[in-house]
Amino acid sequence: MAESTWQVRVPASSANLGPGFDALGLALELWLECRFRHSDQLRIRVSGRDADCIPVGEDNLIWQTALAVAEDTGEKLPPVDLEIINDIPIGKGLGSSAAALTAGVVIADHLLGLNWKPHRILDEAARIEGHPDNVAACVLGSIVASAIDSGGVARAVRLELPERYGVGVVVPDFALPTVQARAVLPDSYSRADAVFNVQRSALLIAALATGTTSAFPAALQDRMHQPYRVPLVPGMADILRLRAPGLLGCVLSGAGPSMLVFHESGFENVCDLVCQIFKHHGHRAEVLPVRIAHHGYEVRFMSEPATA
Repeated sequence: MAESTWQVRVPASSANLGPGFDALGLALELWLECRFRHSDQLRIRVSGRDADCIPVGEDNLIWQTALAVAEDTGEKLPPVDLEIINDIPIGKGLGSSAAALTAGVVIADHLLGLNWKPHRILDEAARIEGHPDNVAACVLGSIVASAIDSGGVARAVRLELPERYGVGVVVPDFALPTVQARAVLPDSYSRADAVFNVQRSALLIAALATGTTSAFPAALQDRMHQPYRVPLVPGMADILRLRAPGLLGCVLSGAGPSMLVFHESGFENVCDLVCQIFKHHGHRAEVLPVRIAHHGYEVRFMSEPATA
């Protein structure tokens, strides 16, 4: 008898959104899809974008995450047949690892019969990831503000992007490891820089909630991570200063090197200006035709078991 097959789809995500370092994120309609079923031994197959970067053995991040959940809950995880179909660029600041972590938690939840609600999926994924911004977007979709409370529990609030706004993603032809991008950040910040970011984070959330276009591009300014990462991304300084009709502003997507472009609806072509700057600095770049993912991960039953 063949085992039933399940599918989980998890969206890509962009975090920080300028001033919201480790706090703000949004979900994008680029998907990590996993099809899984019980098996007599671990089998992993991978296809799609950057498939050669995804391990097919015990060190696969999705499988490692599922094992971590099993260990945390005192359960034994059965081996699986896992098919991974990936559309998320890896090493480009679009939450590929957060998507994998979320998928791993969801897979473990189903295989172990834990019946966790989304908030519990989020809390477990955030605990493993170490910060909640990307995984909150993966779980809830849309735009999410998140934090870890004093008890160590992930808290998140979701809001919709007003229809008058759009986003684009420009992906350059080089990767930037998150470890490298984190290493350039300081251990502490001045009071002036902290106040600067608190003000702009508040302004950005209010602008996104109300559709107040006049708050941009000031609402996207940042002093906590982007200035330190400028040397790692050729052309980034020019991109952050870019101004054009319909362009609300550009920010580094996550740890980079991709750039997230906020624009008014109907002005999608402003993303081409970002590509031109990357080209001027010696790098090709592509514009990904993305939209905000208005929901987070999805799980569905794919097939009934067949009797031999």
